[in-house]
Amino acid sequence: MDLEKQPVPQTSPPEGCLTVAIRIPVRIVVLVLVVPVRIVWDAVVVVGRFLRDSVLRPLWRALVVWPCVALWRYVVVPLAKAVGWLGKVLVVIPLVALYRYVLTPVGHGIGWVVRGIVAGLVWVYARVLTPVGHGIVWLLQGLGAGLVWICTVIGHGIAWVVRGIVAGLVWVYARMFTPVGHGIVWLLQGLGAALVWIFTPIGRAIVWCARGLAWLASAVATGIGVALYWIARILLVLPAVALWRWILAPAGRMSAVVGREVWGALGHAWRIAGHISLAVGRFLGTLFRWIFVEPVRWVYREVLTPVGQVIRDMVVRPVAEAARSVGRITRAALASARESVRQARADVRRMLFGDAAATRERETVARREPTGADTRTLGSSTTALTKD
Repeated sequence: MDLEKQPVPQTSPPEGCLTVAIRIPVRIVVLVLVVPVRIVWDAVVVVGRFLRDSVLRPLWRALVVWPCVALWRYVVVPLAKAVGWLGKVLVVIPLVALYRYVLTPVGHGIGWVVRGIVAGLVWVYARVLTPVGHGIVWLLQGLGAGLVWICTVIGHGIAWVVRGIVAGLVWVYARMFTPVGHGIVWLLQGLGAALVWIFTPIGRAIVWCARGLAWLASAVATGIGVALYWIARILLVLPAVALWRWILAPAGRMSAVVGREVWGALGHAWRIAGHISLAVGRFLGTLFRWIFVEPVRWVYREVLTPVGQVIRDMVVRPVAEAARSVGRITRAALASARESVRQARADVRRMLFGDAAATRERETVARREPTGADTRTLGSSTTALTKD
């Protein structure tokens, strides 16, 4: 078993003494400055939520939502229904009648006329234009064959003449221009060799001089470039590197440490101020509950609830029972009155028209009453296979 203590892995790089020395005073100062701001912020948030839930939302519903709903329900919808009905009566029904009783018969008549015209044009095309077209095609084929024969004869004659002219030109070129061309080529070759023998030494001398001048210019430019490089490095680069290494970089690291610590102190102070504000809010909430909510709850539970139950048992329920009794008595009285009126009407009809009308009235009244289905027994059935 390994008894040695394992080293704890470090999740962050070690901090220096400057960081620790800056952190504690900054956190104390920031905490003192942030706690009142956080308490005021939480108070403003609570007041804002209370105003939103208790004042702004009911006002929004009362001033905007409910008027819009009422406007939509009682103005826009009935107006739209009225406009739709007027449109149906004034536009749709006349258009449907116009289409059904005017345009449809006219369209059928136009279709019959067009079908007749098309049938006539088809007959003319099949019986008149087609034979004429075949005759014209036969005539054009004959004319084309004659033109092809004439063009063929003329083309053979022109080809024979062109072949004669080409043969004459070839004979002239072979007997006259070929010796002259060979002489010109021999003369040009001699002139080229002479020019090469004359200008080659001159060209080599010019190339040697150009190489020397290029080497001299390159050496001068290299020297000037090296001098400028060392001058720029001594006067510009080394001071800039020293300024960055010994002044700007340490100042940047210091600023980064201070900024990081201030930001961390702000976050830490904001969280601590949140806990403090929560504790203060809970204390105030508890104090409000003890001073206001608990007495009101006790009054509601110990005073108003028993009084409400007594009023319910001694006033509301008897009044409701009396109202229900009055309703039942009224319904029974109305039913008896309707039955009396029905009997009186049957007696009057019997006296005027005899027993047949009364019997028919009773059958009609009996037929209006709902009838229940007969009870199914072993001897009755509703299926097609077991019916008698």
